[in-house]
Amino acid sequence: MDDDREQNVVEHLSELRKRLIISAVAFLLFLIVGFVFVEDIYRFLMGNLGYKLMVLGPSDIILLYFHIASIIAIAGTIPVAAWQMWLFVKPALKPAERKTALAYIPAMFFLFIGGLAFGYLFIFPNILKFLLKMGNGLMTASFTAEKYFSFLIHMTLPFGIAFELPIVLMFLTTLGIINPYKIAKLRKYAYFVLVIIASMISPPEFISHISVAIPLILIYEISIFSSIIVFKRKNS
Repeated sequence: MDDDREQNVVEHLSELRKRLIISAVAFLLFLIVGFVFVEDIYRFLMGNLGYKLMVLGPSDIILLYFHIASIIAIAGTIPVAAWQMWLFVKPALKPAERKTALAYIPAMFFLFIGGLAFGYLFIFPNILKFLLKMGNGLMTASFTAEKYFSFLIHMTLPFGIAFELPIVLMFLTTLGIINPYKIAKLRKYAYFVLVIIASMISPPEFISHISVAIPLILIYEISIFSSIIVFKRKNS
């Protein structure tokens, strides 16, 4: 009996290792793709800034390109990793659960892209304009590429990750791992954590904190609401 149990554990660990390796290989492949198109992506992300960014050393260029390519790699790896996760848990799922869980995979990708787009189109430009207006007439704004893209990533990547929360909670609810009503009871603690996260990823002034914290709190509430719908359907 113990031998069978140990064999099952070894098989599960071997299967998990296989899924992780496939996900890691996918990340490396998408990272290469990101480097191939990094100049086009760089020009797109520059938007309407109106002037070229500065670099303070040769290493800044490759570091910047690596950051941009990494975002592309993360976006491309999400559906692959989700597919591998689904294959890993598939044997333990009922037929109805398999079909539902499979539908979450494309949604994870599109929500991540949607989160990046939300941060890039709404949060990033508004906070940038606000900060530039604070120094208007007092100083000349001149950005290094490292500072500009570090700010851009801090304003977009957290929303790409946060937009995944509804799908993650729905998936875990489908598997019966979490109860959304218990999570809802932790709301005040979650709000506190989200405000702390917003203050960490946004510039050190109140307007930026609020501009980031409010969308994160709304995403949290949408996640609970979506999870409750799945929970009710699962138990009806």
